[in-house]
Amino acid sequence: MQSPSPRDDPRAFLRALFDAAVAKALPGPSIATFLPAPPRGRTLVLGAGKAGGAMAAALDAAWPAAAPLSGLVVTRYDSVPPAFAAAQARGTTRIEVVQAAHPVPDEAGRRAAARILDLAHSLSADDLVICLISGGASSLLTLPAPGITLEEKQAITSALLKSGAAIDEMNCVRKHLSAIKGGRLAAACAPARVVTLLVSDVPGDSPAVIGSGPTVPDPTTCADALAVLERHAIAVPQRIRADLESGALETPKPGDAAFAGHEVHLIATPQQSLDAAAALARSTGLDAHILGDDIEGESREVAKVHAALARQVARRGQPFARPCVVLSRGETTVTVKQKGGRGGRASEFLLGCALALQGQPEIWALAADTDGIDGVETNAGAFVTPDTLERARQLGLSGRDHLDRNDAYAFFAGLGDLLVTGPTFTNVNDFRAILIL
Repeated sequence: MQSPSPRDDPRAFLRALFDAAVAKALPGPSIATFLPAPPRGRTLVLGAGKAGGAMAAALDAAWPAAAPLSGLVVTRYDSVPPAFAAAQARGTTRIEVVQAAHPVPDEAGRRAAARILDLAHSLSADDLVICLISGGASSLLTLPAPGITLEEKQAITSALLKSGAAIDEMNCVRKHLSAIKGGRLAAACAPARVVTLLVSDVPGDSPAVIGSGPTVPDPTTCADALAVLERHAIAVPQRIRADLESGALETPKPGDAAFAGHEVHLIATPQQSLDAAAALARSTGLDAHILGDDIEGESREVAKVHAALARQVARRGQPFARPCVVLSRGETTVTVKQKGGRGGRASEFLLGCALALQGQPEIWALAADTDGIDGVETNAGAFVTPDTLERARQLGLSGRDHLDRNDAYAFFAGLGDLLVTGPTFTNVNDFRAILIL
């Protein structure tokens, strides 16, 4: 991929870096590398996630035409690659892909998860399960544990999303309130062999956290889930609290026989996407520096650190010489303090970054979610330019006021600086690039 010149068109250059990161995360022909040989029995594909449609399409294309293949995968609404959706409508695909809501689960997701669990219970020792899991599976593969309603699960999920809880904390709770996540799907597949293919969207790439680990052992406990709920002041019905306190909602643990002989493979990770973006930047003669692929924390606070680093590079040539681009990834959080604001992690990061940069010349930034959707909005992210605050002032937009009410979307929409890509059919968490010329 050839990149625009960073000096001639900084925005186009940053967009090219984002596109390179996304392209690296697409589960295309490389999925064949991780596929086992067809079994003596049948092969069943089960899965969920924002990349579920693309993963199913890639697997369907790579699996031998003469070998039996069937299955069910659930993905986010409008996240099925068009060619595969058309083929499915014609009845020429072997894997069924259905759609449901994210980040708050809905009835369509519950029905899909129930069907997936029923399919898992039909397997024999001669059968193979290929499980496709990517970011978003925690919401899309929703099947509340007995005694818990979908409405209760929706309320708890919404509260967690607004609380500022980290992704591993949220998924710890989700696993323990589920009949299918936290290793329970693997247990249902026994005695069949299970091969899990993962597209990671979480810091550290832990299979137990990605999609709340439906086919891998869960090292967390009911006590851990209770601690998360208490730490973030999340109210739950008393009977759910009682079941957590008694351990009635405990998940399968490492060493459980349900996982014997299973395989787990990471087919796309945030670090791989960072490396692809860095390589593209360096191909233009620009130095690229990777801060990390697992940066967490409150979006606006992470933004302050990134901005301080960029200003130090611009003003002092430390710790990097200019010109350069600084790249990072991770899963930041937003604690929602006021109702009515719009925007996700990437947009809030950028607004905090713009305020902290204070109009520093020669600095541009992009932050975007690699699934193409920042939170629940229509944009993937946005851009910051050296004159962001001045243009906002001329339009009567207060960056501080918008940040205080978690309304970064409206701020960047007013400036015409939103990055809109549509669904990308993959998800390896947030991508951030700061260009210092």
